[in-house]
Amino acid sequence: MLCISYQPDEKTCVQFTVKLLYFLLSALALVACVLAVAFAAHHYLQLTKFTCGTTLESCQCKLDTEDPLSRTFVYQDAADCGSLTSMLSLYLLLQMALNLVAALVCLLTCFVVWKHRYQVFYVGVRFQPLTAAEGHKEQV
Repeated sequence: MLCISYQPDEKTCVQFTVKLLYFLLSALALVACVLAVAFAAHHYLQLTKFTCGTTLESCQCKLDTEDPLSRTFVYQDAADCGSLTSMLSLYLLLQMALNLVAALVCLLTCFVVWKHRYQVFYVGVRFQPLTAAEGHKEQV
């Protein structure tokens, strides 16, 4: 059912299915990594707009101080709000960078699998070089 008549490298249906599953999971991981980058970027932008204040061994941060219905984020056992927001910013930036690297690896994986399958893109080194005797046989 999953096998097609043109199989350049796959000898069995199982090999074809594994390659197809590998490509689909790589594409799904690419989407997940891009969403993780967007999620971290959204929270980083929110964090830059916080106004924070310390009250009773906790740090309370608001997005809009003039709006009484604005969301309030309370961080328990945090005495220094400045160091808390700087550490959160650092963690979010690190998360964005690592997820971006993972997204690029997934994109590269999808690219290599697609090119190898449909556009005859060889990823590897030839271990047995052609010799003159194999390439051309002279007729005497």
